[in-house]
Amino acid sequence: RQLLAEAGVPIPAFRVAANVAEVESAAAEIGLPVVLKPAVGAGSKGVRLCRNADEVAEHTTYLLGGKHIWQSSARKILVEEFAQGLQYSIETMGNEVIGIAAADFGPPPHFVLRQFTFPQAFTDEEHSRIADISLNCMRALGVGWGPMNIEFRWTKRGPVVIEVNPRLGGVPTPQLVHLACGVDLVTAHIKLVVGDEWDLRIKHSRTAAARILVPDRDGILDWIDSDSRAAAVPGVVEVKLYVKPNMRIARKGDYRDWIGYVIAVSASPTQTSAILQRAIDLIDWSISPF
Repeated sequence: RQLLAEAGVPIPAFRVAANVAEVESAAAEIGLPVVLKPAVGAGSKGVRLCRNADEVAEHTTYLLGGKHIWQSSARKILVEEFAQGLQYSIETMGNEVIGIAAADFGPPPHFVLRQFTFPQAFTDEEHSRIADISLNCMRALGVGWGPMNIEFRWTKRGPVVIEVNPRLGGVPTPQLVHLACGVDLVTAHIKLVVGDEWDLRIKHSRTAAARILVPDRDGILDWIDSDSRAAAVPGVVEVKLYVKPNMRIARKGDYRDWIGYVIAVSASPTQTSAILQRAIDLIDWSISPF
């Protein structure tokens, strides 16, 4: 955050806090609602939108107490302005922007990804602005060697960078890029590592999307079925389930809530969305409360 701010990259207002008083003071300075997150972590673990002072106090207590995976480092909390707007993800390799994906999240206060669509169309002017921000992030952080994944939200003041990851986008991003435009980011990365020449040429233009399966309650999974029927829908590329009957479902408000996903590809965004919905409608499950 500090390096990006010094480089003039648009980011949310932020403060770093180490105790309840500092968090409450930072939230008051920034203005509610705010996003609280551990300064060390991944996969939206511990990330929450706090809309009032009670939620700020409650989540601060949660982050500072108990045993969490991110507490292997000093306990520090990042208090951030809530950047309101649609979220997107930039996929780059070297200093080249391969494409931009649209991300859709479930309901607040958590940030659980529900759908990922690649590519997202922008005007030439908007695309140029996004490319400039990507290059500024690379220069500011010194991470322009290989693949990079930049998440941003398009707010009323334009694109605001949420995070910069010096790696490929998480599953299933590389697969969506490959399906949509024919660029194999995984192979390109390997070739870069071993000193071979990579191939980043766009080979075709399609729309690929992944719909994430997320349960609506906690409990014991009685059954889940019809992934085979969903996989048979024309245009569906993959149906992946992470769960089996009798497994315990305990939602945590992050990527660990995923119980599977469906990937589809077609010639247009509208068609791909329709294919996904057709497949999702064929997948059902039952969860008994604890």
